[in-house]
Amino acid sequence: MNPEKPAVFNKVPEVTLIFWILKILATTLGETGGDAVSMSMNLGYLVGTGIFAIIFLVAVIVQVSAAKFHPVIYWVTIIATTTVGTTLADFADRSLGIGYAGGTAILLALLLASLFVWYRTLGSVAVDTVSSPKSEVFYWGTIMLSQTLGTALGDWTADTEALGYSGGIIVFGTLLAAIAAAYYWTKTSHTILFWAAFILTRPLGAVVGDFLDKPLNQGGLALSRYSASAALLIAMLFFIFAFSHKPAQRTH
Repeated sequence: MNPEKPAVFNKVPEVTLIFWILKILATTLGETGGDAVSMSMNLGYLVGTGIFAIIFLVAVIVQVSAAKFHPVIYWVTIIATTTVGTTLADFADRSLGIGYAGGTAILLALLLASLFVWYRTLGSVAVDTVSSPKSEVFYWGTIMLSQTLGTALGDWTADTEALGYSGGIIVFGTLLAAIAAAYYWTKTSHTILFWAAFILTRPLGAVVGDFLDKPLNQGGLALSRYSASAALLIAMLFFIFAFSHKPAQRTH
């Protein structure tokens, strides 16, 4: 009888309910934080993208260089991907005039290409296989594209399709509920469902963030982007430090 292979741990977290709560909080923070820098500070989308791109690169380097899983480092990197995704999508859609539909289509193609190349190179895009520097680079590159896509998709749904922020919340919340149902009650690949949910939490966060800080006459609550961002960050810190976090485990 062959001895059982030892479990291999990686530097991304186990996918639990707390993971999804933190992911939604992070994507919402990315929207309010990105808008605070590019709009409230009047720095513009290009400068905002440059600032957050530097933060993103530094965070990824720290994350990949770390010897083991650190929840704070991981979630700081997630926040970095979602803030740069916010300003980059806004720059492409608005400043370059590509539009929400065009930006969504381009980013979706890039995201699918990233997943395809990742799969062809390493044989799997499952989270529990992210246990080497090469797989981490694919992981974070794919996440950054998914965050950027989610921003464009959220804005397209809420603005271009005239569903509004509450309508966008209902649409993406319903889609995520359908994915959860498929996870528990169908045999659909959990890897496919994970990435579908991961992508859709970003537009949900985008419309929730816009709902919090956009003017009342646009369907928002007109909250300060700074105070909304601070409240979301405090909520994230609570869930990071109040609950235990384990790295995803690969046993096969």
